[in-house]
Amino acid sequence: MAPLRPGPRAFLEICRACRNSTAQRSYASQRRQLSTQGHLKRESPPAIRFGCFLGVSALAAAWYTYPESSLIQNVQAEAPPVPIDVTIEKTKKKKGLSKEENRDTISSQHLQVKRSWENPGVYAWGSNSGRVVAPDSDEQIIKTPRRIPFFDGILLRDIKLDRNFGAAITEKGDLLQWGTGFSTDTREPTPTLTGKNLKSLTISRDRVIALGSNGKVYSVSAAKEDQEKGAKLSESSWIPFLNSHSSISYRLLQPSNLGWTEKVTSVASGAEHLLILTSAGRLFTAASSSEEFPARGQMGIPGLVWTTRPPGPYDQPHEVSTLRGFDITAVAAGDYHSLALDKEGRVFAFGDNSSGQLGLDPSNESNYVDVPSLLPLQRLYANTNLAPTVKRIFAGGNNSFFTVDATTIARPGDDTKSTLLGRVTADTWASGQGILGTLGNGRWTHVQGVPTKLKALSGLFEYDETNNSVIPIRLASLSVGSTHAAAVMNNVTHVRAGTSRGTDSENDTNWGADVVWWGGNEYCQIGNGRRNNMSTPGYIAPLDKVAEVLRTGKRKEEHRFQITPRHKVNVKGRMVNVEQRVECGRMVSCVYSGV
Repeated sequence: MAPLRPGPRAFLEICRACRNSTAQRSYASQRRQLSTQGHLKRESPPAIRFGCFLGVSALAAAWYTYPESSLIQNVQAEAPPVPIDVTIEKTKKKKGLSKEENRDTISSQHLQVKRSWENPGVYAWGSNSGRVVAPDSDEQIIKTPRRIPFFDGILLRDIKLDRNFGAAITEKGDLLQWGTGFSTDTREPTPTLTGKNLKSLTISRDRVIALGSNGKVYSVSAAKEDQEKGAKLSESSWIPFLNSHSSISYRLLQPSNLGWTEKVTSVASGAEHLLILTSAGRLFTAASSSEEFPARGQMGIPGLVWTTRPPGPYDQPHEVSTLRGFDITAVAAGDYHSLALDKEGRVFAFGDNSSGQLGLDPSNESNYVDVPSLLPLQRLYANTNLAPTVKRIFAGGNNSFFTVDATTIARPGDDTKSTLLGRVTADTWASGQGILGTLGNGRWTHVQGVPTKLKALSGLFEYDETNNSVIPIRLASLSVGSTHAAAVMNNVTHVRAGTSRGTDSENDTNWGADVVWWGGNEYCQIGNGRRNNMSTPGYIAPLDKVAEVLRTGKRKEEHRFQITPRHKVNVKGRMVNVEQRVECGRMVSCVYSGV
């Protein structure tokens, strides 16, 4: 039997050899950061500890199994590792720069916020077959965000884009229209419906529906020719007993039997139908297209089709009597389906369900539901200690999205003193068509009836330094196009750098809200410069790439686009509350400066 004396030495040599070889592999890729105290922070590689454990275990097994083996006698210690030179990254601050110039240099987010204030306007991209995202260009596809020169320095109340026509409301409340669907001879946005103090708009397949500040709903053709040739309504003048005719043809969609103080507060349109919400929580629906009458149940009126419509204008509003008594607070419309949310957090859905966009499994008997149906969203949290409440609804194309606040509650037998009780988790759910990635759940699904969770937009938290607490990250907004979508996160933002003594540090920078995009990308409507579809939310580059290159001097340095939140700034010599907003349309996208 071989002597055991060399054993302990061999044991140590194996450990040392394991430690050295593993360290050489892991140190090469180890990140080094300089802490605020000036010390080098270096994490102990877990691979070293794990490797030593394996080495010791292997030696012990060999020792007791093969005591006379040559395993121990032939062990040779490796040479000592070559010392690694540690380079500490130098500060990015350049000599001679002012505090503001230094902020621009060290932070892409700060520069993005600053430029959005200094140069308000509209960035657009995607399909340009209708000269909507680039009215002055004949390019068929605009791959990355590009400014529309006409809107430079202009603030908008709202904007909606189709691949063939676009519409926007100016800061003064006038309607602008452009695109080949409007006129093949026009190369820039043109004022059409003016003097109505419009505040928001929505579009159907061939019409623009605008809501006035007084609650009136205007329906305008997307085509300039129809506006010029159609009947002109008589309008009152500021001069008593003197009336005139409107400059263009439009239609008024006014719900009947409104209360004394009741007025329309919100509108949402699909390809053929319109949802009209009043201040009293009542819901009306109407036809919004002059090409096709809604026939897939999206009006919420059982049996209502072209042949059964009541006497009167084809686009007259009808009250959804099924929802009478429910206090509806929000509405959303896809191409052929409708959603309504009441103040209790209940969601009602009706219309086309061929892709499961209603949040219900499709039926073999019918592809649509023509009566508002309550969605059983509580089932999504069955067998959990979470109580869900739907906060927001969104729809577009063949998809629906729901944001939910899920509150932790005590179940029988749970500790009622737990600090987790009452904690809110913000989740996002989706249903409908996902073959192009529009569900955002990482899957390519043809039909999704039961809502699926977007894990990338659910269960997110951050630390709020102002309130010294951990808070959930909700969605500030979600815009849904025909096949793609974009979500603006309601994360903590900072836009007061350099405005007070506490924020006057040269390293105190502004930053905005995160924005993520996903879905169909055939026409580069996501804005990342590529045409591959995305089934999970992802970032895009800053809108102004030229400014980024000038800031860093590097073309390959990667940063993400962040949107500027609402803030009062100086625009052309006047103080205005302005913010950036995202809009997804049919194969197109844009970011604009909104008031």
